Amino acid sequence: MTSTESTSSLLEISGVPRERIPRHIAIIMDGNGRWAAERDEPRFQGHRAGVKSARRIVEHCARVGVGTLTLYSFSQENWKRPASEVDALMGLLIEVLPGEQETLLNNNVRLRVIGSREGLSKEVLHELDTACENTRHCTGLQLNIAMNYGSRQEIIEAARMLAEQARAGTIHPEQIDERIFSEALWTRGQPDPDLLIRTAGEYRVSNYLLWQISYAEIHVTDLHWPDFNEQALEEAIRDFAGRNRRFGSLENS
Repeated sequence: MTSTESTSSLLEISGVPRERIPRHIAIIMDGNGRWAAERDEPRFQGHRAGVKSARRIVEHCARVGVGTLTLYSFSQENWKRPASEVDALMGLLIEVLPGEQETLLNNNVRLRVIGSREGLSKEVLHELDTACENTRHCTGLQLNIAMNYGSRQEIIEAARMLAEQARAGTIHPEQIDERIFSEALWTRGQPDPDLLIRTAGEYRVSNYLLWQISYAEIHVTDLHWPDFNEQALEEAIRDFAGRNRRFGSLENS
């Protein structure tokens, strides 16, 4: 949705005022392997089912007026998985991303990739870059794919960049504040997440957006990612809307 469009075209979530819709939702998509195991299917089938869930959630976020959605697609720790599974994941991305561009364009979704390009194949980088370029004119939902992402590495690289600038004399160390540091991160130019969702009942943040989720509300569901649907998303948003976000201050009396 552009700034000139009316919000009247957005889908309403029962019980949630428009102003209580989170601007930015981040999701740790967990449980693909367990979903497949429960069905006596290969882990790869869980990842394929997870793609369908991601498509549903992207489309629904666009419909209800979420501004930014960040999906944890592949962490730097995921390289430790068996080579066969890593290869299958990369192959799945190469297979599905060209077709998913139509979904993004139809929903006015702009794609952005955050993470390190190091270690990713030329084929993977080509598909990611092509999708980003083809959707860069879209003005609705901003979709971030966290690919080969690790928050500690992101913070280290930001610190190194600022240290180089200080050494070059283009910035004084005393000038570095939260705003300047945030602009050195891979997520520069975007609001911090208001809501972090994790599926499959896990209560950890797994090196994901450590700086950015400082004040995010956290919603954990027992659903595996392939089972996380539009209704589950709305439940998470209702949970968020009912909370009193104090940002460290005392609760309003």
